[in-house]
Amino acid sequence: MNRIQQRLGVFRDEMRKAGVAACIIPGTDPHASEYIADYWKEREWISGFDGSAGTAVVTLHEAGLWTDSRYFLQGTEQLKGTGFELMKMGLPETPDMLSWLNQVLKPGEKVAVNPQMFSLNSYASMEKELSMNGLQLISADIPAAAWTDRTPLPTDPFFVFSAEKAGRTCAEKIQSVRNELQKAHADVVVMSALDDIAWLFNIRGRDVAYNPVVIAYAMLDAKNCVLYLDDRKLTDDTAAYLAGENVTVKPYLSVYDDLRALPLQNKVLVDGAKLNQSLYEAIPKSCTKINQMSPVFKLKAIKNEVELAGIRQAMLKDGVALTRFFMWLEANVASGTLTEVGIAEKLAGFRADQGDFFGESFGTIAGFAGHGAIVHYRADAASDASLTTDNILLLDSGGQYLQGTTDITRTVTLGNTTGQQKTDFTLVLKGHIGLGSAKFPVGTRGSQLDILARKAMWDLGINYGHGTGHGIGHFLNVHEGPQSIRMEENPITLQPGMILSNEPGLYRSNQYGIRTENLVRVRESVATEFGQFLEFETLTLFPIDKNLIDQSMLTQQELNWLNNYHQEVYDKLAPMLIADEQAWLRNKTSAL
Repeated sequence: MNRIQQRLGVFRDEMRKAGVAACIIPGTDPHASEYIADYWKEREWISGFDGSAGTAVVTLHEAGLWTDSRYFLQGTEQLKGTGFELMKMGLPETPDMLSWLNQVLKPGEKVAVNPQMFSLNSYASMEKELSMNGLQLISADIPAAAWTDRTPLPTDPFFVFSAEKAGRTCAEKIQSVRNELQKAHADVVVMSALDDIAWLFNIRGRDVAYNPVVIAYAMLDAKNCVLYLDDRKLTDDTAAYLAGENVTVKPYLSVYDDLRALPLQNKVLVDGAKLNQSLYEAIPKSCTKINQMSPVFKLKAIKNEVELAGIRQAMLKDGVALTRFFMWLEANVASGTLTEVGIAEKLAGFRADQGDFFGESFGTIAGFAGHGAIVHYRADAASDASLTTDNILLLDSGGQYLQGTTDITRTVTLGNTTGQQKTDFTLVLKGHIGLGSAKFPVGTRGSQLDILARKAMWDLGINYGHGTGHGIGHFLNVHEGPQSIRMEENPITLQPGMILSNEPGLYRSNQYGIRTENLVRVRESVATEFGQFLEFETLTLFPIDKNLIDQSMLTQQELNWLNNYHQEVYDKLAPMLIADEQAWLRNKTSAL
């Protein structure tokens, strides 16, 4: 804790030199990434808080860290004695970050941010709100001056993700983006999102945890396509590959020079939700800026047939790994030796036994009993709970395979079950089936379908606080837009080829959590006189725990869906299993 206080002292000295009264430090990177390289973990460095969501604010005399309810316990522990106050977002007594700054600062004072760490849109929003109270937002990289012993950025080589696996060549994708540029009446697009860049150039790497991406920027116009990255990451093979696709490679930070050198009348397409403020400031003021969604973001969301075939192969591998893991879990839980951390490591081992396994797609959430009610709980040495046979386990996990990305949540009983647990589990299952079996017209948005997952719970005054469905990449990010299924409005319509999660949940604080998650693909359904309809194809292959189902709460239609799903799970996984595994799976998938 003294280390954090020392850093605060150095940080405030740099603030005084820059003439600023406050500095905002988010937990992100210049690429708007969910998972970031150690080099950019500025918020963790200054505060000691390493949760995946949170923003630190330092003034000359105070410091606060804003995070949501997932991290209240973690934040309380990690911020103890640091000089940072935990600001619990969502509680009525907690002011939001900008309101707090407006309260503690005087009109005319300056608030600094590292412009690399904020998107164009978020920077503009902050600037507007602060200026309304007489405060000035400025671009100043205080962390760079204060944090002088950073871990260097990774220089590991990346590899080519072949067109045989991607379904389209890099050149074909580049042409598609150029077509979108023409539609937008833009001359050039600058890209910073790492998954967009990995998809466009058919490259993958290990620069950050969980997401197989490569740290880079890119710029593309009607004739030229430039990839900006550290040339130490190139091999002879990847250099030859990019040259063969007519891609020019330049040093990572030379993107700034090329932006400044853009023709003064160019029309530049920028995705203001992703492109960082620092890059935006490098674009000549005389250029016309077209702020709209990245064309790659939209193109990437629609999976082609090769990608879909790969994802189905990944689901088979994942189903086999999960079968072997849950058999092992059942055989060993009564020993009293299993813990949340231990089973997460064991599951990773079963996945690693599958061919073409590249790593986990996110940190496994293994929440036993009350820990399952913490939506994004992550067990560590301090919280690691022992598993017993008197409660239920929520296990949310996923794998990265060369064929695709998986994400699955199963809630299982480890022994005794209560009537309340069965009721709650069945309510979640009804929502899962309601959404998974939906038919809906072309043009439907995810927000219009979200009620299908919540209706049975809402009828009883029950709800859950997270979204119902997120997009997912093809051997890329486990969280991928622009599509979603959630209560909040999202103008993106669901289109054939999109993949989303279907994951309603129910959480009883300090008791248990329940979530059932499969991945689904949007596909065409019936065409009638009223138009073309769409539906979901469930891709995930693993049984849902029948021991937690109150069958009397299910309609015949819901029972049919469950039995048909379980039959499909058995039919597809059984050929890949040995006899005792087949027998276990047959029992788990037998009809109700």
